[in-house]
This record gives sequence, C-alpha cells and structure tokens, in this order.
Amino acid sequence: MSMKPAAQLPVNPIVLGKMGAAYGIRGWLKVFSSTEDAESIFAYQPWFIERAGKWQLVELEGWKHHNQDLIIKVKGIDDRDAAAQLTNCEIKVDSTQLPELDNGDYYWKDLMGCKVVNTEGYEMGKVIDLMETGSNDVLVVKANLKDAFGVQERLIPFLDEQVIKKVDLATRTIEVDWDPGF
Repeated sequence: MSMKPAAQLPVNPIVLGKMGAAYGIRGWLKVFSSTEDAESIFAYQPWFIERAGKWQLVELEGWKHHNQDLIIKVKGIDDRDAAAQLTNCEIKVDSTQLPELDNGDYYWKDLMGCKVVNTEGYEMGKVIDLMETGSNDVLVVKANLKDAFGVQERLIPFLDEQVIKKVDLATRTIEVDWDPGF
C-alpha cells in the first residue's frame, strides 16, 4: 500500500474558477475558469475547495470541451447528486503555483488594496476591485469619504504607460496620470 504524500494546504489561496452545474449522470460538472485562457486552469494543480470550513483536495480524473463549456470529472464523484454537491464551490490553488510574471504584468490579487496616487501626488483611494471591459482592465478605486471633487469611487483604465505610470508592490502604491475630477 503506497501512501501518496498529502498535498500542501494552500497558504496563500487564490481563486482560479468555480465549479458549475452537474453535467449528465456520471458525475461530470461544468467548470468556469477565470484564467486568461480558460484551459490554463488545468495547468495549476493541486486544486482545493473549501467545504464546511475545511479544505478539500480536488483530484481530476479528466476534463473536456462540451459545446462552449469545459466539463470536468472529479475523482470519487460518480453520479449527478455527488457532482451537484460541488456546484458553486470556488476552485483555489496556492498562489505559489502561479508562474512568475514578466515585468509590467501583475496578478489582480497583487493590485487589490494598493493606494492610488496621481502624478501630482493627489491620493485617490485604494483599489477595491478590478473589472474586465474587453479592451482593457479597469481599476475600481474607492476613497473612504467623498473627496474635494465630490468623488468617492473612480474607474481608472489599467493602460500601461498611458495612465498607469508606476506600480510599486513593495510600497503597495500605484501612480496614475489621471485627473482627480473624474
């Protein structure tokens, strides 16, 4: 009997996707990937989910394309009811599984909570969210209170060089060329 070493529980978990509805009767389910290229979610292993406050390792038996969807078969999940129990579980991996990025590329998780300051030194608030708009990503920046411009929340396009002048993850500061009146 060989014991497989237990996968290290994620220390710094990051959400890469979500389990969808059960598919068919043999325990397959849809999966929604939030990785840039949907299939690359399978490159990051091991997967974990949290159920009833406990981490659970997810071992995949297989995955395939079905129409526009990706569907997965989780080891030990062999019927529709068992698969349905996993619906809406977030798929998490330890962030150490993520590749080092090239200079100038950032993971969204690294930008969350960063302070945003414009080139004149005006503090606009902190990054509370990021949105994908198709053409570019957008920082959602929120100040604690409405500022002198009557603005509490700003949407700032993440356009490198054009708008985003400097991202300093050490000081958690993003410098932007952006009019505080917007």
